[in-house]
Amino acid sequence: MKKIYIAFASVLVLSACTLDLFPITAYNEANVELTGDESGNTSQYNTRSDMEGLRNSLYNSWVKDIQEMGLEDWLVYSETRADNAYCGTSTPEIMALEGNKQDGTNKNITRDWNWYQRQVSNANQIICNIDRIAETDASLSSAERDQWKAEAMIWRAFCFFRLTLLWGDAPMVLSIPPAINAANVEEVYPLYFPDRVPLEQVYAKLVEDLTWAAQFAPKVNAANKMLMSDAFAKGLLARVYAENTPLRDWDKVARYCSDVEGMGFSLEPKYADLWAYEPGDNGDARRNSPESIFEVQWVSKSSGNWVYMMYHRNAYNPNDNFSWAKWTTPSRNLIKAYQDEGDSERLNASVIWDSCSWSNYYESDHYAFMHKMPTNVSSILVMRLAEIYLLHAEALACTNDLAGAASYVNKVRERVHLDPIATPASQDQAIDLILKERRLELAFEGFRFFDLVRHSTPENDRIKKVHDAMNAEDSYWQKRIPMDPTHYLLPVPTEALDNNPNLSQNAGY
Repeated sequence: MKKIYIAFASVLVLSACTLDLFPITAYNEANVELTGDESGNTSQYNTRSDMEGLRNSLYNSWVKDIQEMGLEDWLVYSETRADNAYCGTSTPEIMALEGNKQDGTNKNITRDWNWYQRQVSNANQIICNIDRIAETDASLSSAERDQWKAEAMIWRAFCFFRLTLLWGDAPMVLSIPPAINAANVEEVYPLYFPDRVPLEQVYAKLVEDLTWAAQFAPKVNAANKMLMSDAFAKGLLARVYAENTPLRDWDKVARYCSDVEGMGFSLEPKYADLWAYEPGDNGDARRNSPESIFEVQWVSKSSGNWVYMMYHRNAYNPNDNFSWAKWTTPSRNLIKAYQDEGDSERLNASVIWDSCSWSNYYESDHYAFMHKMPTNVSSILVMRLAEIYLLHAEALACTNDLAGAASYVNKVRERVHLDPIATPASQDQAIDLILKERRLELAFEGFRFFDLVRHSTPENDRIKKVHDAMNAEDSYWQKRIPMDPTHYLLPVPTEALDNNPNLSQNAGY
């Protein structure tokens, strides 16, 4: 096992903080056997097999960990912090988020910060090692090298993008720090304890990486949508360019949306079939629909996901884990929005009523549950074509092609048999119509809060209007601290600040 020694004098220089050689925000691997190259650099990864294992582990991390950090918590941030869902239970961490009372000690916020940092570290192990290994291991082909590196870049970009949505400026270490010793401690220390990088700089790197990755990522595979494909990379580029940063470019959003639309996807003919499942012991859940661009899949009921239990029942074992209140309970406001629109198809696919033994928000004999995870082998849809259509509509609206924006909204409405919208009279009206359509189409898929923030300005603070109105109209919402721009972002976890003195806290916390 490798040991690292630091001279006592060097430790004294750093006495103002605790020098954790492998902190959670570090981008290195501890407690492994290392080998060196001629330059003295060391790594535990040196073969094609090592790279293949790391590449596969990226996908395995989606299957294992995205359930908690990437869906369960994400829906609290996206749906409960807006108007789509009550938090659902008396869990203090999510009650605080619903009430806009979160602080840096919130355990959910801490675990998510740590997870995204770890995932970036995992991706770096491929990105930073694979070129060297390709030079020494002839069994690693150039095509494999480029594909696996592209997939790692897409995964890292996805994690960085989510970090920015939650916390704004983000630590962005893009290399693997060497072991600390007395000679290099001052140079290496900032790599282990990184400062936050300005948002514009983060997004510039995301654009660079995703543009490269889109060239070498695997092509869309209709039989396997759990693949970080070129379409997923271009869809992420569209999302990045749509955010309210100095890099915002609606022409590029439209361009990348068009690219994705031309890659062979089509809307699932029936909206509810996106989450459909066959009944009976031999039944299965729908996956790899023509609309899906990237999804996280489970194929075995015996080792399927556990996250279904956070929302309703597992249709293949209905009484399993159904003795306690569920998270992300659909709000009356969302249900009314569907009803006012006459949108029964999307309402019934998104919300299901059932009897239960609790009555936190509804009568126990007619209780509302989130319905987009109906079995333990249902996929998490991370990106799908309808979202890209509505993002394209945003881009056209923001470049004053209001008729074009309406046409993309109507592609989505036609599927659920709703009347088309007319060409909006103004850009502002167009954005409001698109945000309304995104709410109805994408409820419980992780967009609502961030959509409203993306189009909030001092003159028209859409998220504040929505967030603050809930208390007045519905007593089932917890009392909320009024929203202001300092609360668009979450607090940096206290644990991270304690471990890394180079980090700074977000304003308002």
